[in-house]
Amino acid sequence: MLRIYPRPNLSRAAAIINGGHVRCAGTVHIGFEPLHVLFTTWETRFPGDHAILSSLIPNTAAPSAIITSMQTWTIWHYPRAIIPTEWSQWRCGLSSKTVCHTDQPRGIYGVIIAYLFHGLRFKTGLRQREKKTEVTIKTDYIDKVLSDFSGYITADELYDGPFCVLFIVDNHKFKRLYYEVLDYNPTNEDITRFFRRFKRLLDDRNLTVKGVTTDGSPLYPEPVAQVFDKAKHQSCTFHIIKEINKDILKAVTQVRRQLKQEKTKRPRGRPSGKEAKRIARNNKRFQKKIADLFEYRYLFVKHTLTHKENKILQRITRGLGGLRTLRAIMDEVYRLFDRRCRMDTALEKLAKLRRRIRRFTTLRETLKKLSSANLEKALTFLDDSLLPATSNAVERANRRHRKMQKSIYRVRTKDHISQRIAVDMQRDVHIGDLKKTINTLHWSRSGEKRKAG
Repeated sequence: MLRIYPRPNLSRAAAIINGGHVRCAGTVHIGFEPLHVLFTTWETRFPGDHAILSSLIPNTAAPSAIITSMQTWTIWHYPRAIIPTEWSQWRCGLSSKTVCHTDQPRGIYGVIIAYLFHGLRFKTGLRQREKKTEVTIKTDYIDKVLSDFSGYITADELYDGPFCVLFIVDNHKFKRLYYEVLDYNPTNEDITRFFRRFKRLLDDRNLTVKGVTTDGSPLYPEPVAQVFDKAKHQSCTFHIIKEINKDILKAVTQVRRQLKQEKTKRPRGRPSGKEAKRIARNNKRFQKKIADLFEYRYLFVKHTLTHKENKILQRITRGLGGLRTLRAIMDEVYRLFDRRCRMDTALEKLAKLRRRIRRFTTLRETLKKLSSANLEKALTFLDDSLLPATSNAVERANRRHRKMQKSIYRVRTKDHISQRIAVDMQRDVHIGDLKKTINTLHWSRSGEKRKAG
């Protein structure tokens, strides 16, 4: 048996054969100097016994010892041990941190090696650093990202199966500032606590929030008013227009269904007679209009139309005055978000548009989103040129998380999701230095090639 002792100033080795007396050598280490050794061989031979044990243990760099005292020999008594008289290959698992497995400690000297075999060297790159990174996110990372805080943030929630990730991102610097992972659907109380934790970080650094941008979710208006009472709340214009576009396209779909019902059913085969031919011509005309409305349906929600697209729109809406009215209403909606006007002017335009819609029963039911209070909050950015109108910054963070989930399939628990987000956030901080390093390497290599040429 080979004993390994934790004391750095004294090392001994002892082997017991048939319960006899064995001499043990002790060496005192006083001075060290660097010496690189690749392998260490340990071998015991005793006359009169038919057991020879030899093993080759991989080792790392170790200092050489300067022997300043004479070797001393001591006789120790140990219980009887059985040593095999032939070589055998022992099967055992590989440890990720040590070369050899160890048993429980025996006595006061150290631990006993259970197996001596050639194991794989430990690679430090395999160590997971998520837990340490999660701690640094709340200290070093937050100090660095808040050093150039713009004052305008955007918040959003991301649903990932049974989990929900809450994000706060700097809406000008596009840096993730704070996050939290929940294993249930959030409520207004959860959002309020989330905002208050982030506000404490800002208060410790004498920072304030000037504006908050969110989507049209009902989770945010009340918490924003409670926590950031002096900040302006902006609803994302992209989400508002997206909902209105859906209503417009649904109205176009209803018109296509009505035209399909106006077609006259006729038997299969070629039409015979004037009446049958007339019915066939009408059905063909209806079918052509239905196909055009489906093919060019994007013209009803496009922001700006060209001269050619206006002609196509006039042709496919001939005889359908309701669709032309929808396109006119959509033009007025886009004019509401023109930065050249102030918020008061936009609110007056919105009031006129709502009165116009109330005249038509069908339009009133179709365009319900125009009566939403979020539409008024979406016009807040008109009075503040620095307040972003959309929440694109936090949407980028959501897309980055989705992409990470596709490539790392083990990230499916609450702790793993939180740790992986922390690693990704830390990587974003060093992305600027990484680009500078890559550019410097390219410049140096190209310069060397020019010199060589």
